[in-house]
Amino acid sequence: QVQLVESGGGLVQAGGSLRLSCAASGRTFSNYAMAWFRQAPGKEREFVAAISWTGRMSAYADSVKGRFTISRDNAKNTMYLQMNSLKPEDTAVYYCAAALDYLPRSMDYWGKGTLVTVSS
Repeated sequence: QVQLVESGGGLVQAGGSLRLSCAASGRTFSNYAMAWFRQAPGKEREFVAAISWTGRMSAYADSVKGRFTISRDNAKNTMYLQMNSLKPEDTAVYYCAAALDYLPRSMDYWGKGTLVTVSS
């Protein structure tokens, strides 16, 4: 089992920045590719960004490309999402997820989420 705990969410004005963290425990962190997803009120959960086991590869949804940066620190068993130039439409619960494969069809483990609210 892998336990994932997100933190760093909160209320921010449009144009501002936040950094989310995802702390992992239970299994060897570097064995897992990681990803961020989000779910806005009344909408389905959507992919935000993914990062490979060593961080060499990453991928982003078009809606966040150029504004968000995903990273990881395997020594700290932690993944990050730096969010800049935030927009009201970025408001959502953000979830981190882990999988043995990079960009798989489905993720193996999920955190409980952290709420990001962007005011206009």
